[in-house]
Amino acid sequence: MTRVGLISDTHGLLRPQAVAALQGCDFIVHGGDIGSPAILEALRAIAPLTVVRGNNDREAWAEGIAETERVAFGGVHLYAIHDLAQLAIDPAAAGVRVVVSGHSHKPRIEERGGVLYVNPGSAGPRRFSLPIAVAELRIEGGAVDARIVELAV
Repeated sequence: MTRVGLISDTHGLLRPQAVAALQGCDFIVHGGDIGSPAILEALRAIAPLTVVRGNNDREAWAEGIAETERVAFGGVHLYAIHDLAQLAIDPAAAGVRVVVSGHSHKPRIEERGGVLYVNPGSAGPRRFSLPIAVAELRIEGGAVDARIVELAV
């Protein structure tokens, strides 16, 4: 089994609760609005990291970060993009099983047309009354299971 930690919208704040939730992951995907290169260093210390640039990642350190990334875990292809409204591919036709996004700060898991859409929510500063959360994918063979992990902060 492969465990993939999903985090987004840290906005420069990597909470210890998020670090604890991601411990033991085989890989981590950050869905953008990182806020600081220190966040990436800390996440890379936990597990190999795939990251996309968010709309607030405008400083020089973020210039080399792509707006989308595609990565495969075994035979399961994952596509990461910060803002789902900017998705310019047909994930099912492209062979993508999981789309990871951020931007809204709203944790959500939804399956449509054989594609699992996961927004881990925001692990950074609280926005409105939305929960602080990360998410987890468990991949075994071709099966994918996702869950939201709300953080007690």
